[in-house]
Amino acid sequence: METSADTFPKLLLAHAGQRPDAPAVREKDLGIWQTWTWARAATEVREIACGLASLGFAPGQNLAIVGANRPHLYFAVMAAQSLRGVPVPLYQDAVAAEMVFMLDDAAIEFAFAEDQEQVDKLLECRDLQEEQHPGGQRIRHIVYDDPRGLRHYDHPGLLGYEQLRELGRAFDAAHPGFYDQAVAGGRPDDVAVILYTSGTTGRPKGVCQTHASFMAAGRGGVASDRLGPGDDIMSYLPMAWVGDHLFSVAQWLAGGFTLNCPESAATVMNDMREIGPTYYFGPPRTFEGLLTAVSIRMEDAAAPKRWLYAKFMALARRVGSDILVGKPVAASDRLLYALGNLLVYGPLRNVLGMSRIRVAYTAGAAIGPDLFRFYRSIGINLKQFYGQTETCAYVCLQRDHEVNLTSVGSAAPGMELKIADNGEVLVRGVSVLKEYYRRPDATAEVLDADGYFHTGDAGVIDHEGQLRIIDRAKDVGRLNGPGGTCNGAMFAPNYIENKLKFFPQIKEAVCFGHGRDEVCAFINIDYEAVGNWAERRGLPYGGYVDLAGKAEVLQLVRECVEQVNADLAAEEGMESTQVARFLVLHKELDPDDDELTRTRKVRRGFIADKYAVLVDALYGGKAEQFIETQVKFEDGRTGKVSATLKIVQAKQFPPVRAAA
Repeated sequence: METSADTFPKLLLAHAGQRPDAPAVREKDLGIWQTWTWARAATEVREIACGLASLGFAPGQNLAIVGANRPHLYFAVMAAQSLRGVPVPLYQDAVAAEMVFMLDDAAIEFAFAEDQEQVDKLLECRDLQEEQHPGGQRIRHIVYDDPRGLRHYDHPGLLGYEQLRELGRAFDAAHPGFYDQAVAGGRPDDVAVILYTSGTTGRPKGVCQTHASFMAAGRGGVASDRLGPGDDIMSYLPMAWVGDHLFSVAQWLAGGFTLNCPESAATVMNDMREIGPTYYFGPPRTFEGLLTAVSIRMEDAAAPKRWLYAKFMALARRVGSDILVGKPVAASDRLLYALGNLLVYGPLRNVLGMSRIRVAYTAGAAIGPDLFRFYRSIGINLKQFYGQTETCAYVCLQRDHEVNLTSVGSAAPGMELKIADNGEVLVRGVSVLKEYYRRPDATAEVLDADGYFHTGDAGVIDHEGQLRIIDRAKDVGRLNGPGGTCNGAMFAPNYIENKLKFFPQIKEAVCFGHGRDEVCAFINIDYEAVGNWAERRGLPYGGYVDLAGKAEVLQLVRECVEQVNADLAAEEGMESTQVARFLVLHKELDPDDDELTRTRKVRRGFIADKYAVLVDALYGGKAEQFIETQVKFEDGRTGKVSATLKIVQAKQFPPVRAAA
């Protein structure tokens, strides 16, 4: 949409003025899709903003937003921005003890919550704030969207969404021109949002991004993929994740397409099939989960269907990607692929909710080439983009016809790339952060005198200008070389872990090897996939711990690990990083146990320390090791889980080039 609007609230008003009756947002509620036009969305944002102003919300203040993807929560984002305040989305699955740090750090006095669960957490946070800092800054006002279960709550400062709108309408009538002047006064260099980092290496930091930065990122992506009012996107990932803010706020307002909010996390797949989004994004974990679900269904299918699936998938792996980009393919293969599209690929895309997908993206972590190839081979235009919270998730894009399985694309419009002497990726351009909130020391650490942001990722740029991310710079290490020093083969744990996670039976993997003679790994099985596999073989089990320790399951995982080893043996520079030994953990790695971030990234150092006895057992030549681990339950209680874990030796293969 061509417009001179330089803030998101101005852009919303431009859409409402130019195409008021076009669909802006949909939400499935009680099985029925509800639609907000651009005019209706702009009206509700106005009412919310005026309601907040009536409560004392002023320019420069921060508004916490906690909940799932709901239209009213996205409206709250723009309402805060309309008053030159700053929305601060928080992860809805964070417990109160985690959330209170960010509420204190961002000096939050106003919060917008989805439902009773989030209200309860915010009230608990307020109590914690009072205990820790009596009489100090704390949450004063909590607005809730869903009133169910809150009828008898009489806590001070608590009010419902409709009450806030009523206050807003009254305030707007009493102060004519207030809202329009507030929006008109917004500047492109105002902070548009504060997004907290995942805290992989320490306390989360609030990343301040301006309207100008996110609008440039949104418009750059929209132009690259030719997005517009006819497109639909499903918004289902956490609002606190930078990727959701890029796609569901910045690109939504830049491109004017329709935002679709699912009924719940459990109904996303069904809701996708009903909407048929044309534009889709998700982290690799989401695509891994979809592939796992497909694999489980195929294992349960009748023998003729399994045979048909195997035959046509072999064809897709061979020619599917070439057909997708229009490369020459033999007429016989093209005819067979068309038949496969009718019998297998089309129904498969429909099951995945991707029958209308024109563009799909993945980001947030490296995706395994095999997983990437699978989706492209069945006709889904899956591409990668690269970025971080500090760059509006916008650094590199893969353009159509320039997709490389092992790269994350070339520099996005308005961005510059440079590789430092130590291999770190440096970024400069339109989407780089303004600062870390109240952390000038941290800002100075990542922004150099030339304006380059130091990403912390190690990478290389090839002759075509395509960036290949190897791993986090701090995670890239070396195996021991001659004399026991760290001058052996390069060790990139994330690269190996992604290969392991391609298998539907493996949900998570953590590899160790820096400063060691060989690579060893922790494995988490996928409980649903392996449980289904066990049931079809009549293998009884009594829960995750029991299933993970079964000899048959260990053999299943060993076959996956050895397949990865065979692949590594054929890759130049990776031959020495084959997995020598592994164990299957007795529990799933969990953000509530601080083992993963809220974006499901591995806290490698924390895991190595927490399970040091298991690491020592892997490298000490033991056959098994007992461990007892404390775990946190969703209701806040703690408990312990223990097991004696078997350590499994994996077959390693000679380098293919040496063998040749």
